[in-house]
Amino acid sequence: MTVGILALQGDFREHEEMLRRIGAPTLQVRLPKHLEQVERLIIPGGESTTIGKLLSMYGLIEPLRTRIRDGMPVWGTCAGAILLAQRIANGRSDQPSLGLMDVTARRNAFGSQLESFEIDLPVLGLGDEPLRMVFIRAPVLEDLGHDVTPLAHLDDGRVVAARQGTMLATCFHPELTPDERMHRYFLDM
Repeated sequence: MTVGILALQGDFREHEEMLRRIGAPTLQVRLPKHLEQVERLIIPGGESTTIGKLLSMYGLIEPLRTRIRDGMPVWGTCAGAILLAQRIANGRSDQPSLGLMDVTARRNAFGSQLESFEIDLPVLGLGDEPLRMVFIRAPVLEDLGHDVTPLAHLDDGRVVAARQGTMLATCFHPELTPDERMHRYFLDM
């Protein structure tokens, strides 16, 4: 199973390193022809508006939508979660997105880069040991549709990880820690 990593902008190399460490073949996806060679895809963190514009510029939006609607597993981390969301709060009106997951992603929910933080939280499906989560200008997920399962939330109830069918969204960066569990979870989807 080859895992595609959208490699237009953001922290795609960190995902690639993690997947190699656990023995999963990877391919950097930059063009529609690359998308045809992968069985699943990670959309990394970065700047969601920039990634959206690059998706549009390289003709990837419709091929991605088609593959995801046809059941290809996809995981969006931070900016990737924003791009997957059907609705974006605090976004730009002209911000390109995939608009597939029945959630609202609230951009920069914790404030600026100065408000970045790390926390240990349990994640549904990962066992009893909490997962170290790195939040950098992170979103939160709101208004979850009836078929969206929240997987992790902060003490105040705000959702920071969710799954809808073959779509996974995390508001944090598991690729920035040594813990492999989120990546293994995605591979098992």
